Amino acid sequence: MTKVTPPQDCQSMAELRAQIDHLDRVLVQMLAQRAGYIDRAIALKQQNGWPARIPERVEEVVMNARAAAEGQGLDPALAEDLWRQLVEWSIARESRVIREE
Repeated sequence: MTKVTPPQDCQSMAELRAQIDHLDRVLVQMLAQRAGYIDRAIALKQQNGWPARIPERVEEVVMNARAAAEGQGLDPALAEDLWRQLVEWSIARESRVIREE
């Protein structure tokens, strides 16, 4: 496991890049874990007769991401853009199985 070094403590570009690469691997692991939850959502939605796209939930997820970004000092518009893309990918994944669209 890579030791996490705060950005201000990185003394070289190599060290900084190693930290970014580590965070990227962690983000990919978390996205893969999230995809597992999306797969479970497919099964539960099928059992309940629910559609892949539930507009109220989409907006809730996006607004949660915006709020979390604001709390971390990250541009909320960036978080919204990223989460909308992530949510659309998730809905497309669900739709392929649920056979919508």
